[in-house]
This record gives sequence, structure tokens and C-alpha cells, in this order.
Amino acid sequence: MQRELFGLPSASSSPDNHKRRLNNARPHRPTALRRVALCSLAANVLIVITGGVVRLTDSGLGCPTWPRCTDSSYVATQAAGYHGVIEFGNRTLTYVLVALAAATLLLARRPANRTPRRVRLAWLGLATIPLQAVVGGLTVLTHLNPWVVGAHFMLSMGVIAVMYRLFLATGEPDAPRPPVVAAPLRALTWLVLVVSTAVLAAGTVVTGSGPHAGDHGARRTGLDTGSIAQLHTDLVMLLVGLSVALWFALRAAGAPARAPRAAAVLVGLELGQGVIGFVQYFTHVPALLVGLHMAGSCAVWLAALALFPPLRAATPPATEPPAAAVPVTEPLFAESTVPPTAEQSVAEQSVAARTGGAGPRQERQDRLGEPAGGPGRVGEEQGRLGELQLDQ
Repeated sequence: MQRELFGLPSASSSPDNHKRRLNNARPHRPTALRRVALCSLAANVLIVITGGVVRLTDSGLGCPTWPRCTDSSYVATQAAGYHGVIEFGNRTLTYVLVALAAATLLLARRPANRTPRRVRLAWLGLATIPLQAVVGGLTVLTHLNPWVVGAHFMLSMGVIAVMYRLFLATGEPDAPRPPVVAAPLRALTWLVLVVSTAVLAAGTVVTGSGPHAGDHGARRTGLDTGSIAQLHTDLVMLLVGLSVALWFALRAAGAPARAPRAAAVLVGLELGQGVIGFVQYFTHVPALLVGLHMAGSCAVWLAALALFPPLRAATPPATEPPAAAVPVTEPLFAESTVPPTAEQSVAEQSVAARTGGAGPRQERQDRLGEPAGGPGRVGEEQGRLGELQLDQ
């Protein structure tokens, strides 16, 4: 306040303070939170793969009820054999997901890590895991209904998307970042993501119509497997075409190098998934290839999600530093501009007559020996001393 009153730059507008604000706008990467968020993302991908193992080993009803494993036990019994061990192991992994999600939320709420987006995503990730467990329980209670099983898989993809977004948020600033590509390219990227979702959904229907039901007694969708597989293939071809078009468009538009690189990774994974899909179809869907295809679907999904971060600037735009205030040059105590009264005028005239025409200001200067306005009293005394010396 005093600095601004005297015309000096305030402390909040100093270059050092502005540099500090710029540093605060840069992405803060809390190491512990980032690592736990990555572990949570990896665990959610892992439970998709272990769910595939449950289905491919016909262990879907290894625990025939839920939330208990059997009517009399919460854990797998010896009578269930290895099917019960596989199914119960997959259920146990849910507790690991809950623990990781809770740890992520606690770390996200710490003052050093806390941003609205991180806390919001951490809460969402923690809330989706119990929901996922309930849907998994419904698959058992409905005796592996293929439509419920498909919904269980698609919900897993949604949880993975939330956890991946949370992982990205641990390395990004909370301030909005401007896009670095045109709106049509962003729309094409969203179209690729929508088609990727359709490919995953069609793949679950193919699996629900095929031989790997999760149990010998589980029912199927009743749809023609060949027709559904052809629809799935057509969607994959559309996805590959759109992904290649996105790669060319990003390169032609001069997007940052990491944007077309992300599109190229997606195209490579799609081609690999296509090869596995064709081989498993013509070899009558062996369990090993089906498992690889499920793991590959998670990789393609993550690659589709990875298209979006490069479309925006890495940091928010830096604001210009505020202009420094111009220092005040006028005196702090300016002379009064109020006209003098009659008494003051008479007093000043008498002083002027006594001092030889000098005003009050000049009289003060004379007393102090200032050079302005004449030699001053000090100069007069020195002159008189000089005259006495000459006379002597």
C-alpha cells in the first residue's frame, strides 16, 4: 500500500512475483499420486484380463453365488476345484482396486496435490469400482447372461478411461489449455473414439455368441456368429480408415509431433488386433488367441484415449506481466495553493522589507546558507570577515 502511495511498483507486480505465478501455472507432478494413479490404471486393465481367464477356463460359475462364493462360505471351497480358485481370485482383485482408488483419493486431497479436477476424478474412480463389482455379481446371479457380461466388460472400459484421465491430470495444470489443432481435427478425433467404442461393443456381442461362455451351461445370445463377426470386422475396417485419415490430417495440418505419433501408435495396434482377430476366427477361436485379443482391446482403447492430450497445449498461455507503475515525481508535501489571507500578506511584506525583498522561503534559505536566491546569511558573514581582514 505504501509503495503504491509513493508511486513505486507494488510487490504483487514485481517481476519476481510474476515469475512465481508462471511457475505455479506449470504442471505440478506429484510423484506419489502419479505412481498410485498409474498402479490403479494397471490394476483395472489387469482385472479385465483375469476376467477373460475366468471365461476362457469355464470358471464363470466357480463361485455360483454372490456376494458369497457358496451358500455357506465367502471363500472358495475345495469342492469347487480350480474353477473356484480362479473365480475367487478374480473377485479378490476387486479389493485391490478399492484400496488403490482410496489411496489415490487421499493423495489427491492433500494440499500439495489438490486440484478440483484431480479430486473429482479420484472420487469418480472410487465410485465406479463398487458399481463394477455389483454388475459382476449380477453376471453370476443371472448365470452368465451374455448381455450382462457384455455390459460388465464395457463398464470396465469406462473405469479404465476414468483412471487414465486421472493419471494424465497428475501431470497437467488445472487451468484450461488452448487447442493447438483446428476444430475439424478435434471432431475427427472424437469420431475415432466413438467408432472405437462401437468396435468394443460389437466384440462383446461376438464373444457372447461364440463358444467361450464362461461355463458349459451358460446360454448364448442366439445370434448368428458369422454375421456378428462380419459386422465387427466392418467396424474395425472403418476404425482403421478413420485412424489413418487422422494421422494424415494431423501431419498435413502441422500439428505437434506427438499428435500424429499417437495416431500412428493407434493404427499399429489396430492392425495387430486385426491380425489376431482373423487368425482366431479361422482357427476356431482358440482360448489363447481370444485372451490376447481381449488384452489387445484394452491397448487399443488406451491408444484411442491417448489421442486427445496432444491436441491441446502442454501448459496454459502465459499472461503478460503487469506494467510497472510510473514513480511519482512531484514532492510529497506540495505548497498550498490556497490564496493567503490579509494578515498573511501583511506579514510577508514586512518580512520582505526586512530581508531586502526576499520572501519567507528565501529567508529560510538564507538562514540555512543555501545558494538559491542570493548569497544567504552564511555568505554575508564570510564577506564581512573578509573586509575586516583587509582593513587590518
